[in-house]
Amino acid sequence: MLDGKKVSAIILGAGQSSRMGGKDKLFARLASKPLFYWSVLAFEKSAVVDEIIIVLNASNLPAGKRMAVEEGFSKVTAIINGGQRRQDSVQEGLNHVSGRFVLVHDGARPLVSSALIQSTAKEAGISGACIPVIGVSDTIKTAENGFVKETLPREELRAVQTPQAFLTTLLREAYRKISCDVTDDAQAIELTGGKVSLTEGSYDNIKVTTPSDLELARILIRKQGGIK
Repeated sequence: MLDGKKVSAIILGAGQSSRMGGKDKLFARLASKPLFYWSVLAFEKSAVVDEIIIVLNASNLPAGKRMAVEEGFSKVTAIINGGQRRQDSVQEGLNHVSGRFVLVHDGARPLVSSALIQSTAKEAGISGACIPVIGVSDTIKTAENGFVKETLPREELRAVQTPQAFLTTLLREAYRKISCDVTDDAQAIELTGGKVSLTEGSYDNIKVTTPSDLELARILIRKQGGIK
């Protein structure tokens, strides 16, 4: 609950793991558990989250349902098939959401903390839409025809993470209004004229995209003692 209002979470895992060398990253082993387990666990343990909707591709639905039962994830109310694009999967998840607020999280971010879930949700309770971000340490340049076009001011750049938190009606309405591809849910709000507030993310909250990311996640999990 957030100030007495129900909070839902959509955890996304319907991607194809195309950069994992043929391996399914969601069920890769991480501290003796599937990687996806750690993402769900964080929301299961969060005091602010009331229900969890898991979105998977069709081939992983049986394994996802089995995991939820075996691990006793009591907040999981639906495990559903995703869509072709990430935003299609989010909209499928929104069809099952009953909370006034909704958090959308990439299942491939297994190191999300309860503190980050709470702080993002709390800020969304004030602004209506909030995303966690971290500062960019590398110099970022744009490219054109194989040459540098522009060097961007690093102090103004932020790397965006999940969970992203929204007033549920606001996110639903934004997706109803757009048809173009978006790279995250906050962009849907931005394109429809809404404002998105920022909260401090975590450098440990990595997204596992490649085999090297998985190795880093294993190191970070061991550093935390295999618990969240």
